Amino acid sequence: QVHLVESGGGLVQAGGSLRLSCAASGNTFSIITIGWYRQAPGKQRELVATIRRGGTTNYAGSVKGRFTISRDSAKNTVYLQMNSLKPEDTAVYYCNVDSGSREYWGQGTQVTVSS
Repeated sequence: QVHLVESGGGLVQAGGSLRLSCAASGNTFSIITIGWYRQAPGKQRELVATIRRGGTTNYAGSVKGRFTISRDSAKNTVYLQMNSLKPEDTAVYYCNVDSGSREYWGQGTQVTVSS
């Protein structure tokens, strides 16, 4: 089992920045990929950014160049630095872990970008 706790969401004006954190606990050695997804009202959940065990990152086209995913392996924590935020970035952001055999999700954190 892997337990995920997100933090760092909030309300920000367009053009502003936020940093999300996701702390993982439990069988963290089983994590292959960890990352962020988001779901806006009335829309499907979509990938934002992921980072693999070896450090390879992947970003959605809509956030590339604005968002940066990073990790602190010693703290089992992954971060999502979000810059130049846009109203269309408004969503609930979920931390996700893929351990190969199972997926785990955090409870989500709301990010609201006002215009």
